[in-house]
Amino acid sequence: MKDGPERPGLLHRRFVFRHVASLGARDKYMKPSAVKKRKTTSGVTPGDKPSRPRAAPRSRKSTPAEIEEIFRRLHESNPEPKGELEHSNPYTLLVAVVLSAQATDAGVNKATRGLFKLADTPQKMLALGEDKVRDLIKTIGLFRNKAKNVILLSEKLVAEHGGRVPCDRAALEALPGVGRKTANVVLNIAFGEPTIAVDTHVFRLSHRLGLSRGKTPEAVEQDLLKCVPKAYLQHAHHWLILHGRYICKAVKPACGRCVIADLCRSRDKTT
Repeated sequence: MKDGPERPGLLHRRFVFRHVASLGARDKYMKPSAVKKRKTTSGVTPGDKPSRPRAAPRSRKSTPAEIEEIFRRLHESNPEPKGELEHSNPYTLLVAVVLSAQATDAGVNKATRGLFKLADTPQKMLALGEDKVRDLIKTIGLFRNKAKNVILLSEKLVAEHGGRVPCDRAALEALPGVGRKTANVVLNIAFGEPTIAVDTHVFRLSHRLGLSRGKTPEAVEQDLLKCVPKAYLQHAHHWLILHGRYICKAVKPACGRCVIADLCRSRDKTT
């Protein structure tokens, strides 16, 4: 009795077996360097373990004594630090800080010199109008949206606060274009409150100096409020901003000119 035709499933298994056997024979007689590693559909060679990115080592936090010394030296080198945004009253300070988002202080000062000559109160700003404000600050990034916010916050100041800048955080943050950092700057400079505004410089230095491990500006702010000695709290963020802007830069920090280099825990140190 003759055998019937082979079933398709059996034929397929025989074909796969012969193909695999031929590959094994080929690899056996070829030089190791000529054998290509076969990869899975995920792109990982069988037997290889996928590499994991190494987490950056976390520096230990500075001790209270070290933190005291950090701010003692910053105070000694600059007893009365000042913010670099030009202003003449709380209102022009508020406007300048709103305009400084994603812009340099120098760029903002260049634009506001002409603006504040024409309008240094909310009432004068409203009389100037959004189109004129936009034209005067067009050298600043996001100038269209910022001009709109300047007019809107001016309207709210006149309508709800008698044209005066409030010294209350909640009221400040309720103004168009004003967030926590802007409110902290105004409260600190205009009203003398010991607040800490966390910008990119303060955030970077807080981690480099072991003052905070916070992953958000607000987390860093809370850490600084807890660890900075009260005697230095009023000017703390000014010292950190200026030190980060001119000495402890993001790229190639000038460690040779740093008065606290020996207290720094950063892997970015150049000396």
